[in-house]
Amino acid sequence: MAFTEVEVRNAEAAVSEGASSEDLFRLGLIYSTEMEDRGPDYIQAHKWFSLAAMMGSSPAKAYREELKLEMSHQDLTLAQKAARGWLAENRARQQA
Repeated sequence: MAFTEVEVRNAEAAVSEGASSEDLFRLGLIYSTEMEDRGPDYIQAHKWFSLAAMMGSSPAKAYREELKLEMSHQDLTLAQKAARGWLAENRARQQA
């Protein structure tokens, strides 16, 4: 199943308004599958699954573990940095 850019923007907008584990998990699903004219983005998918897992999503934990098998060590490091960056940015937004 391929997702459209509109679906991606809608999912990202939902996260920016108040991230739930379900919203984060949905972004992980979107980025882990085909998107219109490009393939999956495992770095972004891992980031969103990690964030959803931190909020208690068991499916996100399972998907994240499966993605690790498809990723290089360098890509895994980038995904982890992206998740930490998102957390830092959103903490700053909540405190402002």
